[in-house]
Amino acid sequence: MQLDLIPGGFTLSLEGREILRHTEAAPALFVGHGEERMDMYRGNFEIEDYVVERTALPHVEIEGNRVEFSVARGLAPRFALTVDGHHMLTQALDASINRLWIRIVAESDEHVWGGGEQMSYFDMRGRRFPLWTSEPGVGRDKSTEITFKSDVTGKAGGDYYNTNYPQPTYISSRRYALHVETTAYSVFDFRRGGFHEIEVWAVPQRLEVFAASTFVDLVGQLSGRFGRQPQLPEWVYGGAILGLKDGENSLVRMEKMRAAGVKVSGLWCEDWVGLRHTSFGARLFWDWQANETRYPNLRQKISELKAEGVRFLGYVNPYLCVDGPLYPIADAKGYFAKDEHGKTALVDFGEFDCGVVDFTNPQAADWFAEEVIGKNMLDYGLSGWMADFGEYLPIDVKLANGIDAKLMHNAWPTLWAEVNARAVASRGQTGDALFFMRAGFTGVQAHCPLLWGGDQSVDFSRHDGLVTVICGALSSGLLGNAYHHSDIGGYTSLFGNVRTGELIMRWAEMAAFTAVMRSHEGNRPRDNLQIDQDETVLAHFARMTTIYVHLAPYLKTLSAEAARTGLPVQRPLFLHHEEDRDTYAIQDAYLYGRDLLVAPVWQAGESERTVYLPKGETWVHVWSGAAFDGGQTVTVAAPLGEPPVFARKGAEQAALFDALRTL
Repeated sequence: MQLDLIPGGFTLSLEGREILRHTEAAPALFVGHGEERMDMYRGNFEIEDYVVERTALPHVEIEGNRVEFSVARGLAPRFALTVDGHHMLTQALDASINRLWIRIVAESDEHVWGGGEQMSYFDMRGRRFPLWTSEPGVGRDKSTEITFKSDVTGKAGGDYYNTNYPQPTYISSRRYALHVETTAYSVFDFRRGGFHEIEVWAVPQRLEVFAASTFVDLVGQLSGRFGRQPQLPEWVYGGAILGLKDGENSLVRMEKMRAAGVKVSGLWCEDWVGLRHTSFGARLFWDWQANETRYPNLRQKISELKAEGVRFLGYVNPYLCVDGPLYPIADAKGYFAKDEHGKTALVDFGEFDCGVVDFTNPQAADWFAEEVIGKNMLDYGLSGWMADFGEYLPIDVKLANGIDAKLMHNAWPTLWAEVNARAVASRGQTGDALFFMRAGFTGVQAHCPLLWGGDQSVDFSRHDGLVTVICGALSSGLLGNAYHHSDIGGYTSLFGNVRTGELIMRWAEMAAFTAVMRSHEGNRPRDNLQIDQDETVLAHFARMTTIYVHLAPYLKTLSAEAARTGLPVQRPLFLHHEEDRDTYAIQDAYLYGRDLLVAPVWQAGESERTVYLPKGETWVHVWSGAAFDGGQTVTVAAPLGEPPVFARKGAEQAALFDALRTL
């Protein structure tokens, strides 16, 4: 990064891009002190800040690559930046400072993307995004009835910026990326025309800036920085992972679905540990070992399924319920986070209490990886699992490493991912065992092989329905998460909101063109339509799994490419069409690799879809064979079973794509 002196200040640039401009008349740096209030209720947070001080530091003294900031000439410096390669190292020279605001140069027509996994807005320009891992909310739109009811009954409505996976990293259309290395609560504010303001509730370690001539190269740099995932397991390409939580009847239902033509790669039974019933719906018994009352002879059945080419997957999270046998073992060893009195802290997860395994204690992390995941899951025969939660670390617990829980809260998902990955590696199953997570933060990329989009509502809503998982895949994919998928049909059913056959079918159409197809029965299975309860839905699902398997040779090339370059499977249109600025704000369509453009139908009752096709290519509608020049918006028929998908003419696997018409 280049530091240049200008009248009254300085600029910082990287490869010709001005990143920071600071003058006495227009300072870029502000420091101060704040007193935050944070209240958590079942993973949802109420957060506000009383800003005691926010002071501009306009005067600078520069020596070499170090800049010291003060209020005025002759006064003691309060903050320092040191330029080190493409990093800005930060240092508070005043111990009272616990808030930092820094303004990054912006252009009026600039676009920005990233922020972790953002579910509502892919292009973040014009909005403010707090970055704090939490429940994302139910409805996530303050103008809707379901959000209002969720707020009233459980403080759980959420808003557009709430996410399981925040990350203080963004990519600019100016072809640079900026990352803030901190675990503190932070805010990206993109509402101003001339600058982006970054707010951090601590002094960050550094700001990292990356630049490249293309978006593809920029994404590659970020994936190299944060970590890359192994290629998808070979067994995944065999079809869908069926999510059933019906005890031993799950196996009977799976066979019925296979007989109906459904291609199955895995059977995911999150209830392998048993159930408890709450007002929210059927919940799992949070003690991580097989319940052979609910699944008799499960170990043997897992072995038999594997011989048939079907893997068995389960469920785990980083908490232990007080009424399970693992809890007293961990408690006796001192492996739980503590309360202010030094006793085991208990967290209410909705009508049952749990201890929080303290992963900052190396012995606790090793115990969970070996005894729980290693022995109870991998050695038992599981080939994967949902590694749930991670965003629930209470901010008032005491941890073994002595760091304030408010600073560890965002870090927790990455620690949780590391525990899972360590267990898998200990059995030599990296690249074969597949766990998936919804929670994340900086560095989760190096440990978690597959993201899932969290708990969408069972509907077509703009901020909590099917369309949101596209946004989540695109935003997280730019930051090095190559693989993303979602619960087919959604998950959350509350206040009479139940899934329809149309929703399941439209969701399955999208899922067939993602890294992994996986169904879910939802939080209230008995109230909601299931795939195997409707012949039309079942036949449609079978067709979508056939399409997924047919495209496996193409998906394998994308997986190899992801391991080699860090490019995600699902990509924003602009990634390969960066000169076409009309692609920059599109978030309801995506490239599946470079050669397929997918525009899922995400609104109810629609039988056609209007799609923008990027310039510079000819696009072939895979179902009709009609060819369209890029650079225009087209409307195509989209009956159930034929989601709008276009192949790039001249693609290497054009014959594979053409064969979709005759499946």
